[in-house]
Amino acid sequence: MASGCPMMKAKAQTDHPCFGGDHSKAGRIHLPVAPGCNIKCGFCERKFDCANESRPGVTSKLLTPEQAVERVRLVKRHMDNKGGAKLKVVGIAGPGDPLANPKTFETFKLVREAFPEMTLCLSTNGLVLPEMIDTIVEHDIHSLTVTINALTPETGAKVYEWIRTDGQKLVGKEAALILLEQQLKGVKLAAEAGLLVKVNHVYIPGVNDHETLDLAVLMRDLGASMMNIMPVIPVGLFKDIEQPSDATMEMIRNQAELILSQARHCKQCRADAAGVVGQDIDLEQLHSQAS
Repeated sequence: MASGCPMMKAKAQTDHPCFGGDHSKAGRIHLPVAPGCNIKCGFCERKFDCANESRPGVTSKLLTPEQAVERVRLVKRHMDNKGGAKLKVVGIAGPGDPLANPKTFETFKLVREAFPEMTLCLSTNGLVLPEMIDTIVEHDIHSLTVTINALTPETGAKVYEWIRTDGQKLVGKEAALILLEQQLKGVKLAAEAGLLVKVNHVYIPGVNDHETLDLAVLMRDLGASMMNIMPVIPVGLFKDIEQPSDATMEMIRNQAELILSQARHCKQCRADAAGVVGQDIDLEQLHSQAS
């Protein structure tokens, strides 16, 4: 376990709607403060000004940490006034990798000071997760999502275009092996540190689908609490791949659920999503009303 990480009781109980919390009662907000990324996934197409697209890596605007806190305040006030679900969770999921951006933890510090009652979470590709565990724990991050799309270097070389580590840009199986080793070590350390860990897995037919169930077994053994299998969105290197059907996704999730609890309600949210999952707030309209 990372030095300085105290053994804590796993945070199994949560209001987090992405970790099994009640959607009707718990809202979440993603703060787009982390543009830089240290890997390039073959399915990643990032556009910063595309309000009609709903997929990871997309945001209408990047925020400073101070602007991010103001957005939390605005969304919380809106949800409080509206009645029904309350804002419970503040997360950072991009549009790049949160752990590759110092502003991630500047933002979490300001949010914790302003809203001590909020549950904090972040998503990461896991490349630098092992060395960041202490920082994550120190900032009282409750839950962690790690996206793992390959279980072997051979498959990883097909999924990832490159990684950047120690000032070097690596490609192919060498890059995929380093990423995988870091991801597995990071999941284990995070679970040992008491974090609630979910593993996201982009399901790509003919590319990584043969590794999905074995990944579920390994993640369970490393201490992950939940898995989220998502259909690939046909963009980037995989623009010509047919997106797996709802029936296919239901089948693979049913099989994986015999191994590890499955998240079935994921909407593959934008990096600036806010509100109840599946019923996002129109932030542009909300900001316009507030100004």
